[in-house]
Amino acid sequence: MTDTTKISAKKSSHRLGIKNLNLNKIIGATIIGLGLAVGTITAIPIFVNASDHDDGEVDTKGRNRNLTDLYVFREQDQNASASADDLIFVMNTNPRSVARQQYYFSNNALYEFKITRVADKDATPTGKEDVVLQFQFGKPNSQGQQTFKLTAIADGTIIGADEGTTTPLSSENSPTINQLNLGNGNVSVFAGLREDPFFFDVEQFFRVRAGALGIGPAVGFLPPEEAIDFAAGYNVNTIVARVPRSLLQGSTSNTTFDVWETISVRNPDFRAQRGGNRFQQFERLGRPAINEGLIVTNDFLNAFNSIPPTADLSDAAAPVGAEAKATLLALGNDEARANTLLSAFLPDVMRIDTTQPSGYGLALNAKGSPIRGRLLEDDVIDTTLSVLTNGAVTADNVSYEGTPGNPSQGHKPLVTDFPYLALPN
Repeated sequence: MTDTTKISAKKSSHRLGIKNLNLNKIIGATIIGLGLAVGTITAIPIFVNASDHDDGEVDTKGRNRNLTDLYVFREQDQNASASADDLIFVMNTNPRSVARQQYYFSNNALYEFKITRVADKDATPTGKEDVVLQFQFGKPNSQGQQTFKLTAIADGTIIGADEGTTTPLSSENSPTINQLNLGNGNVSVFAGLREDPFFFDVEQFFRVRAGALGIGPAVGFLPPEEAIDFAAGYNVNTIVARVPRSLLQGSTSNTTFDVWETISVRNPDFRAQRGGNRFQQFERLGRPAINEGLIVTNDFLNAFNSIPPTADLSDAAAPVGAEAKATLLALGNDEARANTLLSAFLPDVMRIDTTQPSGYGLALNAKGSPIRGRLLEDDVIDTTLSVLTNGAVTADNVSYEGTPGNPSQGHKPLVTDFPYLALPN
């Protein structure tokens, strides 16, 4: 390992010394402190858990209710012939879907993009759900297709709903592109299997992090010819939506938005106790590699994924933030810089200034937070590693295209038009 890619274990004062608090206590305290309404969290189910390429594990979790990645970008930055006013939203789920296997979306869950209208690029995220794009899937038929309903909610009111169908693996070369009418605008949707575009030597990262925290040997990342892209060869279930900016703006002229995605499931306690089919969030993702990179304890990962962005900085969630800060200290940051980084990345949402070219890390706001969304081939891990380690680590030595001669890396070329993700393996 080279010295530039190795983080030494820190003194014991920078090691994790945080008690593994009970998940229910953290979430319960957040509920009480914030008075959260139905649609976020109103009770604590026994099945609560988290993901983002498996950041948080419980016995009852199914992979089709696992978030992996969020991408948001101006379509014109992926396809020069596309409209300058359309945005692309990508929600990937079902990590480690093996080649030539059909997987399905859960018919017991809500998959949602949530959007806040932002006054300007430097504004503090509020986590307000100004616009919600909500997907609910039916059971698969004998051909492997699922119907789904997309409901658009703006300022708490349903503005439109329409139905479409998924693309089964057998129709991968002729995908179904649903053109849905949502009242205030038409939205194009693809839902089905595609190759996972994410790339990261995640196992080596966990070894590097363990060494920095003093709970394992100090190691660095592997050289490019040895580094392993853990997502290579796998597929994901993806929802890709082409959304006109006007639908997000409503009656405003906002051009900057905060975006995050969630998965919520029916809570059987609601039905038994209150007579309704209510959903509870147990999955959430904004920026890449923040929660799974900084939070170590499984219960804390679960807690973080079960609360809305409005609760990220609450007193009830303070133990989770403290663990993230301990990781930042272990990665070589001093107290002041660790606090600055936390203020830049929490609340955890992905900001996109739609007046500028898309690309993660292309530009930061006054708080040091990325503000240009995320394209499919953006090397978000290298950007994040460089920022979180204050330049001590600049790469995990994995790329989208891969390293010649290394069979453990490399992805298929993206397709040239919507839905853009490469065909499934």
